[in-house]
Amino acid sequence: MTDLVLDPVLAARLHLLDGVPALGAEPPTAGEMRRFVAFSAPVDGYAAPDADVTDVVAPGPKGVVPVRVYRPLDGRSSRGLVWAHGGAFQFGNLDMPEADVVARELANAGVTVVSVDYRLCHGGVHFPVPHDDVHSAFVWAAADSGLLTLGGSWALGGASAGGNLAAGVGQRLRDEGRVVPEALVLAYPVAHDPVPRASSDHRERMAALPVALRFTPESMAFINAAYLGDSPPDVPYAFPGLGDVAGLPRTLVMLCEYDDLRPSGEALVESLRAADIPLTVELVAGVSHGHLNVPGLPAALTSIAGIVRFLAEVGDQSEGVR
Repeated sequence: MTDLVLDPVLAARLHLLDGVPALGAEPPTAGEMRRFVAFSAPVDGYAAPDADVTDVVAPGPKGVVPVRVYRPLDGRSSRGLVWAHGGAFQFGNLDMPEADVVARELANAGVTVVSVDYRLCHGGVHFPVPHDDVHSAFVWAAADSGLLTLGGSWALGGASAGGNLAAGVGQRLRDEGRVVPEALVLAYPVAHDPVPRASSDHRERMAALPVALRFTPESMAFINAAYLGDSPPDVPYAFPGLGDVAGLPRTLVMLCEYDDLRPSGEALVESLRAADIPLTVELVAGVSHGHLNVPGLPAALTSIAGIVRFLAEVGDQSEGVR
């Protein structure tokens, strides 16, 4: 059997998820949710940095979209990122670490972040509603918000389900040709339905994780059905890995070593390479899916630093072209 070499912080918390099932038709109980929250608790001694934080709304064709703006405390920024959290299209909010802590760390490094409170897929909400919300937020931020005091460019990104939404919106903005992102930042995205089959070695490694950290074919069928509603998987922009990736901007794809969705990210990377998209790929060793949701996890802080570095390089290249 292949050894599981997991980050020590995460490994020490695995017991918290004993007996918690994979996501399915039955919603998590209150007790199960508490255990998930405990698994994602801040690392001892970590405190998220301060930022200038404001809740506002972006206009959209079907009503306003709540967003939370994070700006550097000195008010100076020439880099912007519209960011969509993850949560299997059905969970998550602007307060979860993958939204709030990531945005605070980025703002502390000089990036203005617009975190999108897109509508979640329950109560009759399905694609394209969350997609439309992220689209509206980006168009507002890049065209009308005036948030970048030093000029500069806007990127678009997200994690997991948010990575799906960011890439799909990137394709739509490309096709519309109006306001387009300077770059895409995709953290452990789900880009395909179904998820491509993993290698036997990867499946063996994943089998050592608690099922609560898994995305089994059964759980992905439930997640994607809730997202799609009556739409087919290949409807434009719903699953970007099934669509045309030509003409997308520079892209950072971040993959987690122990992630059932990693094959989807890897397949997307291959499609981007085949289309000659300028590409940065980072495989984060020792972490499971969603590592950005653990505040202060060293691997998460390293990943955020990688996003900052990528955005700076994109900005420098763009200024060189001008």
